Amino acid sequence: MTIASPPPGRARRLQEASLLEAPTMLLRSIRGLSTRRGLTWLACVPVALMGLGLFNLAAHAAELPELTPAFLANNLFLLICAALVIFMNAGFAMVEAGMCRQKNAVNILAKNLIVFALAVTAYWFIGYKIMYNASWVIPGWLKFGGLFFDPAVTPEMVTEGKLVPSVDFLFQAAFAGTAATIVSGLVAERIKFGEFVIFSLILVGILYPISGSWQWNVGEGWLNKLGFIDFAGSTVVHSFGAWAGLIGAMLLGPRIGKFAGGKPQAIPGHNLAIATLGCLILWLGWYGFNPGSWLSMAPEVPYIAVTTTLGAAGGGIAATLVSQFSGGKPDLTMTINGILAGLVGVTAGCDGFSMPAAWVVGFIAGVIVVFSVAFIDGLKIDDPVGAFSVHGTCGIWATLAVGLFNTDKGLFTGHGFGQLGVQIVGVIAFAVFAIVSSWIVWSIIGAIFGGIRVTEQEEIEGLDIGEHGMEAYPDFAASAK
Repeated sequence: MTIASPPPGRARRLQEASLLEAPTMLLRSIRGLSTRRGLTWLACVPVALMGLGLFNLAAHAAELPELTPAFLANNLFLLICAALVIFMNAGFAMVEAGMCRQKNAVNILAKNLIVFALAVTAYWFIGYKIMYNASWVIPGWLKFGGLFFDPAVTPEMVTEGKLVPSVDFLFQAAFAGTAATIVSGLVAERIKFGEFVIFSLILVGILYPISGSWQWNVGEGWLNKLGFIDFAGSTVVHSFGAWAGLIGAMLLGPRIGKFAGGKPQAIPGHNLAIATLGCLILWLGWYGFNPGSWLSMAPEVPYIAVTTTLGAAGGGIAATLVSQFSGGKPDLTMTINGILAGLVGVTAGCDGFSMPAAWVVGFIAGVIVVFSVAFIDGLKIDDPVGAFSVHGTCGIWATLAVGLFNTDKGLFTGHGFGQLGVQIVGVIAFAVFAIVSSWIVWSIIGAIFGGIRVTEQEEIEGLDIGEHGMEAYPDFAASAK
């Protein structure tokens, strides 16, 4: 293999440059770094690597007692649950790619793949510290102070069967990544890749941890003190990500051809087999999401797994029936979204629902998601995969359902309106924060980079070519010409 030598002119210019000029000329000679997008990616590198230069945590050599069965069981359990939640990224990628067009498949897969890498990096760098281990700047509302977290294992953790910081971080980072992945579905098929990357970093590193600390910083967050219940994140994770994505979708505007004469037009996905597989992967991953949120291997875990299953089953049945009655035939995409809606529907209260209540809550979520998709279309907001309906609308329903069906505090179980009122406060608080903060961040990113939407030509040709210079199915495309 031979390598062509650089043109004499270029070599001569570099050789003749001064020490101050040479680095800039060398960077410009590297393909891609002379563009704004290339420089954007280059600017992201220090964020990921800063810790290597600023932070060097010495290993703790504390003598640990003999590992107890409870310590081993709890940490192994949460490690497995974290892996299941991480695997949900594959499910999100398949559902989104399958429900969108072939010409954008690479872009969608790339976003869903890189977003978890970004989420882990941003959450490790600053997000986890904001959410759990930093000092309160505004008590109950805002935390900050320092970077990273201390992974040291203490004798007390072993003897009391507590979680080690590393496994807790991994589990929480998987949740943070889910919030960013939800955004991807709402802005699919017309957003610039680099701008999405920047928003995801800010969302996971700063915005999500701030609001998450309100509820999951036990005994300290203002919503937690108020008595708000969101066991595994119907609002903390799902609705928050959905609101952030909805603002992005509104600022982007609909895809070309989505609305004609004021009426929504169907834009079919290219591979419903992949979308169906993605749905099943997400269902499986939810056994890490919900049971894992108990944070220990306890007798309640199998019960939570069953209520999670019943919610999914109820949602899938309901959405299939509604699509049958409203459209004359069962719609597979609605069955997929119905199952996911049922899963979101029980996530907030799966530890406190009776089994019949879990099925009913999931069933209602399956009904709601079908009508929500039509409602969002009626507002002329383009949500390519129904992400807001699944995670936003049904996330709201899930949170309110706690105030209705919770065995110990629900209205329908004889405990009055008190808990329902608290749940309403929590829903509104997360929605307002997500809407305002996301609008600010999206707007700033758009102002700096000349908008967040690809050009009309790139959208028509497909983001795979315009953003990545490749196709998901090159052989098929060539044979189809």
